[in-house]
Amino acid sequence: MANVQQNIETYKAKLDKILHEKNAATDLLAKIEAKTGVRRLYIVCGLLAICALHLMIGYGSEFLCNFIGFLYPAYASVKAIETKGKDDDTKWLTYWVVYSCFGLTEFFADIFFFWVPFYWFFKCLFLLYCMVPTSWNGSIVIYRRFIRPFVLKYQDKIDKTLDQAKEAGSELIDEAQGAAADATAEAISKRIADSSKSE
Repeated sequence: MANVQQNIETYKAKLDKILHEKNAATDLLAKIEAKTGVRRLYIVCGLLAICALHLMIGYGSEFLCNFIGFLYPAYASVKAIETKGKDDDTKWLTYWVVYSCFGLTEFFADIFFFWVPFYWFFKCLFLLYCMVPTSWNGSIVIYRRFIRPFVLKYQDKIDKTLDQAKEAGSELIDEAQGAAADATAEAISKRIADSSKSE
């Protein structure tokens, strides 16, 4: 029990340190803290509790969950693109691969997930687990254990299928361009013939 209490205090200290960094959000928290006299740590914990409660029983829980799972990762991905390092790019690409796989699974299993109590709350926790900046980051764990082995096992078949689809698409585009060129030439020659008759 003492170990759990110590871990909680450690996380509280880390969160409090983050909440005192200089940025627009912490500036707003500082103003609220000054007006109310309530520490910003408790303000944020209260907001998180309200958000969690809304995810469990509130209207629009699906939107809020998907908004949380998209907003920060999208922002962090843009920042990663703009940096020269590769590690953050890999981290966020991994997140989006897991996010996409989960979204596809969710689409087909929606009829079952619908019956899970507090589903949007648990999904939000899962997405937070996938974006948390630690060594046990969920997206990296899931990618390495499940997605990567599957893709590597079937990579040759997938590549072959994609090449065939690319060739079929190129042929279809060539045929469409040829048909469009023929139709244009026919329309032009018809217009010229019509204008010649009218003279």
